Amino acid sequence: MQVFRGVHHPGIAKASALTIGNFDGVHRGHQAMLALLRSEAQHRGLPTCVLTFEPHPRDFFARLYNKPELAPPRIATLRDKLSELERCGVDQVVVMRFDTAFAAQPPQAFIDDVLVAGLGTRYLLVGDDFRFGAKREGDYAMLDAAGQARGFDVARMNSYEVHGTRVSSSAVREALTVGDMERTARLLGRPYSISGHVLHGRKLGRELGRTAPGRDDGFRTLNLRFAHARSAAAGVYVVRTFGLADEPVAGAASLGVRPTVEDAGRVLLEVHCLDWPAALGSEGGYGKLVRVELLHKLRDEARYDGLPALTAAIRQDVADARAFLAAHAAQRRQTTRDRI
Repeated sequence: MQVFRGVHHPGIAKASALTIGNFDGVHRGHQAMLALLRSEAQHRGLPTCVLTFEPHPRDFFARLYNKPELAPPRIATLRDKLSELERCGVDQVVVMRFDTAFAAQPPQAFIDDVLVAGLGTRYLLVGDDFRFGAKREGDYAMLDAAGQARGFDVARMNSYEVHGTRVSSSAVREALTVGDMERTARLLGRPYSISGHVLHGRKLGRELGRTAPGRDDGFRTLNLRFAHARSAAAGVYVVRTFGLADEPVAGAASLGVRPTVEDAGRVLLEVHCLDWPAALGSEGGYGKLVRVELLHKLRDEARYDGLPALTAAIRQDVADARAFLAAHAAQRRQTTRDRI
């Protein structure tokens, strides 16, 4: 999959089947739309293209009006969004910077400069609530008329439902906010995960829980930065980490701003592996690109009265994670026996 920043790039296909959206989370509704796009593209002999935006338009307007509450909590980083779009078979993604000039662009200019001149649109698929251009004045009827005049087909896809529930990024955010990871997985069609490179941190976890000076039995963590000010998920979770060893590594993880030790406003995912892969050595995790699946929420993030209280809470989190994983494994074994 090719990724481009902006529409004025010589590598962008001269003609394409296009869809447009934020695609936060790339949930099952997005996946259904992309499957339809692929089918239509194949019939026309065109590459598939997704036009998406960074920052999220609502992030932009939240900063513009100094109203942070307008910005939606992010489900996924740009890295994870692009990864999921690639898994869905998209040929190229154009990431458009949403800024003052773009927000002020009249709908007709968007059609002329972006859809026609920039992306060579021959087929355009949008959602049933799609609006575009300054003040969101552009709508489906305007696109349809432009398509007839400029030679591209326009189609819209109705809402996608699972068990009578409309699948949307808002529904995924709601499920993550309340810690319902099973519902989140149903809406996404996969377990919720965050990926990134393991960063060096303060290494405080190595000291917390250490039973004696010099012993390496503290709570070593893998630190991943979530590159947005607000994440839809927050708290302490049972996780499994891919990319450290041949098999996923179980763990307990905290996603948030670390209120007891820092509260610097940066969102970090800190993963403590229950059984550290011996082959990595003590420093082998740094720089690795890993993916962390959040399987079950244990509790909300909390501020503790000092490091001893934090250490006790982490010990309990680790015990609770082990108990959850043991119960989950026993349930799987029973299900397998029942099927046999």
